[in-house]
Amino acid sequence: MTFESFAAWRARAEKYFDRRDWWRLGPGAVLRSTLRLAVSRDTASGRQEGIDDRDPDFVDLACDLFEVVGERYFRWEVHGVHHVPAKGAALLVGSHNGGIITIDSLLTIAAIRNQYGVERAVHPLAHDVLFQDERVRELSIRFGTLRAGQAGAAAALQAGRLVLVYPGSDYDSTRPFRDRHRIELGGRTGFLELALRERVPIVPVVSVGTHEQLIVLTRGDRLAKLLGLKKLFRADVMPIALALPWGISSGLLPYFPLPAQTTIAFGEPLSWPDLGPEHAKEPAVLARCYREVEQRLQRELDDISRGRIPFLGRR
Repeated sequence: MTFESFAAWRARAEKYFDRRDWWRLGPGAVLRSTLRLAVSRDTASGRQEGIDDRDPDFVDLACDLFEVVGERYFRWEVHGVHHVPAKGAALLVGSHNGGIITIDSLLTIAAIRNQYGVERAVHPLAHDVLFQDERVRELSIRFGTLRAGQAGAAAALQAGRLVLVYPGSDYDSTRPFRDRHRIELGGRTGFLELALRERVPIVPVVSVGTHEQLIVLTRGDRLAKLLGLKKLFRADVMPIALALPWGISSGLLPYFPLPAQTTIAFGEPLSWPDLGPEHAKEPAVLARCYREVEQRLQRELDDISRGRIPFLGRR
């Protein structure tokens, strides 16, 4: 981004941001949101935030920034984005990385914007904590973000849009560094029920490098149970991580990502024409489909991680 293009981007950004946002959207927003979630117990998962509240101009502005950061800081590579359907509904199912900093989802959305334009709407599903702070919630909704759950996702798919989901959630995003090239969806099948009910294809999405932006030492799932974090924050983990600027600390703190080379890859769509809504609650069917999705994701991840040097990328 040249000085002139940055000046033009900043002028566009003034429509959405003011100087107070430097404080309101900083690390303090994460702490405020977390505390509000614990106090309010607002876990209305699936509440539709309004798919038509997505602001294409704001998405375009944000993706311009993500693209520059991806190229200049993470030496970003994208493979297979043409596998995402150019039109019609689809469920993007990914492996999650990087703890609470969702670089993988931001770069995924930017890649699709670059391929098909900003009008190809992508709705990422997010944890309840993102909707506790009014300012963060406002900007998230402008970006097309929906509260994780079936209702909002179904509405977006019925409107012919793309929905981005990470079934493994915090369990996946805080796996230890040694397991960074391993798919862990946590046995969750809600995304499959959604895909079968709405008769939409699943597009696998994986990334490498995003789990090298911090070093997770331990997931801390036993500690999370002991502390009752599931009830307080809908969190199954209490990770310990090595990250900037904290050193060794809780992996639930906001951090500054390390500049690890990052690659996003999209696989060929999966679909089951012989299955329909009536199969969405059959355990045997869900188990079979789950294995297929998990194996496909692992194969895609193996492909882009083969020969990789940590932080530097492929030889």
